Amino acid sequence: MKKLITLTFLFAFSCIMNAQEVPVDVKTYTVKEGKIYQAEKDVTAMLSEEKRNAVFATHEMELKVQEEKEQAEIAKQKADQLKEAKEKELKKIQDDKEDEIKKAQKEEEKRQKEQKKNEKDLKKAEKKQKQAEKALKKKEKAQKSFDKSNSKLESSQKKYDKLKKKGKLSPEDEAKWFKKLEGLNSDIKKAEKKLRKA
Repeated sequence: MKKLITLTFLFAFSCIMNAQEVPVDVKTYTVKEGKIYQAEKDVTAMLSEEKRNAVFATHEMELKVQEEKEQAEIAKQKADQLKEAKEKELKKIQDDKEDEIKKAQKEEEKRQKEQKKNEKDLKKAEKKQKQAEKALKKKEKAQKSFDKSNSKLESSQKKYDKLKKKGKLSPEDEAKWFKKLEGLNSDIKKAEKKLRKA
């Protein structure tokens, strides 16, 4: 920025210091270091006061126009630089926002993935728990069946022993009781087998 101002100042200064042609009344004069020349001849003293003032005024006006053009160019360059800086800043902001959005999306995807994994693990745990409960019920049922069969056998065995002791069993009754006790023993073995499997 300082370079630009320095260059502009030097350019303006060199224009003032160098000869500049000034057209007045169809004649072209050159103004250099406060003197008026025509065809490289100093004519300052030959011109009337009015003519000299007109030449200097025209020269001053041309210098002002040139300076205004330079100022406009400088202002345009500043505006372009400012615009470029703003565009860069806006692009950076937009890029940062896009990065944040992408990061948030990745985090959301990761969270959803984690949630699905947790749900899957929970379902597995629930399934295992149901299987364990089912196995426990099966075992309890097998135990109940075993206990019931055992109780029946003990009860029937006591009844048989009581009747046999009293001598109230005929050979036919004894065969029936033997068959019944054998069936109960078979039921106990089946119940015991089921209990082991459970």
